[in-house]
Amino acid sequence: MKDEALKDLTRLGGKTTYYTDYAPEALETFDNKHPEHDYWVQFNCPEFTSLCPITGQPDFAEIRICYIPDVKMVESKSLKLYLFSFRNHGAFHEDCVNIILNDLVKLMAPKYIEVTGLFTPRGGISIYPYANYGKPNTKYAEMAVKRMENYTPTAPTHRNF
Repeated sequence: MKDEALKDLTRLGGKTTYYTDYAPEALETFDNKHPEHDYWVQFNCPEFTSLCPITGQPDFAEIRICYIPDVKMVESKSLKLYLFSFRNHGAFHEDCVNIILNDLVKLMAPKYIEVTGLFTPRGGISIYPYANYGKPNTKYAEMAVKRMENYTPTAPTHRNF
């Protein structure tokens, strides 16, 4: 018998549909069973790809998403399908990171979230954009400011070249 709280999850356990372009509609949530606790959830997507909007050349990255959930949480298979939907989408590195952040904030309304893109070098330059969000008028908004002020770029855990 399927848990009533999970009845709206259609991606998990069903036939997988892969999107051919940017698809925020792929994202699904489920209820956080522990909203009274602060805890981190981290996702790493080491095989993220998108396209340069000018040249159409592929860009490769590790996308790191870390968040403190509130009432809703993102379901991992739907997140995977969403991230894969960037494969044929043209966007600069910085734009990809901010689009992902904005879509997840809109989807879940987390207490706090940060997204880092560790893009492999093109033309001899690596780009590591970082964006974060803290729920307004809470300690998490203050946390976002402090983490941004103290941000230190991180290195990828692997290399695709």
